[in-house]
Amino acid sequence: MPEATLHDGSSIEIEVHGSGPTLLLPVNPQPVTGAQAEAMQQWGVDPALGHSLIKGLSDTYRVIAFDYEGQCFRTPKPDTLTPANVASDFLAVADAVGAECFAYYGYSWLALIGLQLAIRTERLSALIMGGFPPLGGPYEEMLRVTTATYEIASGVRAVPSAEESAWSGAVPSEDQTRQFVTLYQALQGFDDRAAQAQITCPRLCFVGSADENKYDEHWGNVLVSLAGPIVRRKAELQELGWAVRILDGLDHTQAMQAKQVVPILRSWLASQLRS
Repeated sequence: MPEATLHDGSSIEIEVHGSGPTLLLPVNPQPVTGAQAEAMQQWGVDPALGHSLIKGLSDTYRVIAFDYEGQCFRTPKPDTLTPANVASDFLAVADAVGAECFAYYGYSWLALIGLQLAIRTERLSALIMGGFPPLGGPYEEMLRVTTATYEIASGVRAVPSAEESAWSGAVPSEDQTRQFVTLYQALQGFDDRAAQAQITCPRLCFVGSADENKYDEHWGNVLVSLAGPIVRRKAELQELGWAVRILDGLDHTQAMQAKQVVPILRSWLASQLRS
């Protein structure tokens, strides 16, 4: 199994499935089992999401799967999880499997990393961002949320009750939460409008129309609007070269499921990539 060495010296395992145009997919290729799987199902998350995405795409594409988010929780990067470092990590993954040119799909914070990747390399053949707007992104709001989460983990703020939080007793560590503060701090000066001119590959974004996330008082009553910027600026995004898909009535978790994502990726990539 191929491995790549990341910016902090840690390594990540990579799975390669199928043949055809290369698609980088930062997902856990192995289904989650046991108590963790049960907890994920309670929150509407498919414990086999990565596996389902691979299965749905690998008959047509060479899917490069690597669990970057899981690696960040196993080996936190509290001071170094910056956009530039993550982009370099993803290029290291591509190098490890000999992919000079590749498409990329990421969801949520891994979608915004795709945008960072696109402005740092000309190796992208296509970019798909799911569940995060490429224009008008809520970077300030996400810094507030991640800072509050770090303060809860470090004991500065009270831990929410099980009824109020998906954590239910499994509170992330200080280092695990601080790495995302580092990420969003580094993005505070990012101008996603100016970045549009630097993207040279075909690009698609999609979002559930109900992807509006209101955090309670434990997180400062912050509203993280992921659907709003895409819905309001659909025409503008299209003028900038984006294909846009809005999934009616779906929230953040619902829109990330394989049954929604695979048809979108297959139909759009088929029109953009050739073997």
